[in-house]
Amino acid sequence: MPSPLLRPSRLHPGDTVVIAAPSGPAMPDRRGELDAAVATIEDMGFRPRLSGLVESAARHFWRAAPPAEQAAELNQLLSDPEVRAIVPFSGGNATTGYLDRIDYDAVRADPKPMLGFSDITALHLAVHSQTGLIGFHADFAAPGFGDMWLQADPRRRTELLDLYRDLLTGRLPETELPAATEWEAWRPGEATGRLVGGLLDRLVRLQSTPYALAPERFDGAILFWEEIGRPLGHIWNDLHALRMQGVFDRIAAMVVGIPSRIEGPPEQYGPATVEDVVLDVLDDFEFPILAEVDFGHTGPNLPMPIGLKATVEAAAETGDHLLKLLESPVA
Repeated sequence: MPSPLLRPSRLHPGDTVVIAAPSGPAMPDRRGELDAAVATIEDMGFRPRLSGLVESAARHFWRAAPPAEQAAELNQLLSDPEVRAIVPFSGGNATTGYLDRIDYDAVRADPKPMLGFSDITALHLAVHSQTGLIGFHADFAAPGFGDMWLQADPRRRTELLDLYRDLLTGRLPETELPAATEWEAWRPGEATGRLVGGLLDRLVRLQSTPYALAPERFDGAILFWEEIGRPLGHIWNDLHALRMQGVFDRIAAMVVGIPSRIEGPPEQYGPATVEDVVLDVLDDFEFPILAEVDFGHTGPNLPMPIGLKATVEAAAETGDHLLKLLESPVA
């Protein structure tokens, strides 16, 4: 049976939030984004701190450090009582390399919010699988707090700042996630269940490891996903992999983010969209599908807490869609 749900401890004003490097490196030419992210965390009322790998701008190939070093830094932050939340500097392609080195006992002993999307999906889902911890699929430092948020409309930035702060501090027992784009009902309907998902290819890869989500994690769940920089055919294959694992027999609804830089089929095969591919794979299923929701690599990201109960309404005729968090993600 899966681990029981574990809520991270709520933050308080002035708590320490560490910008760390569990994935890509904090390159020197991105110092401006890092400084802007620090300012955003301060604006939320928290005290930002840089981890050693971020402060030194360490780099090992495309990663901040070898797997053992990245795991060591993460484990130190997980066990440091002064650290109350962890924000990755960026995503990348690293986290799958050290899932077997994470101190899951430290997570259980002092559960704290960890934010991030993209490559951080593997961390969120592995930790959720092993401990039940609610992970904050949300923006990290760069791009995110230090880039996407700066480019957003000032009103949207303020809206998100309040939303992130109030979720992390437990001020919101429930809340409707505010849309900034035109959400779409690819299949109408409504459902209530626990959120689970992230970057599609990280979810599919994780399911082939010892840290896979138990099948029961998908029972009645709202599966959310997004993708970036991949051929449309790869998305089709990944969705079929989940279908054959029985995931779609278990879930209650699907929420699709805003896929970015997706390569369509060659011209001789005719046009196809992400919507076409999703409906093709899911032809035998009837659950609702809400799409073009504000999370993914085209951010700013709406926070999608993994494991949290939510309700989704995809209203084809009225366009009055809804994605609502039904409880606080923190304890």
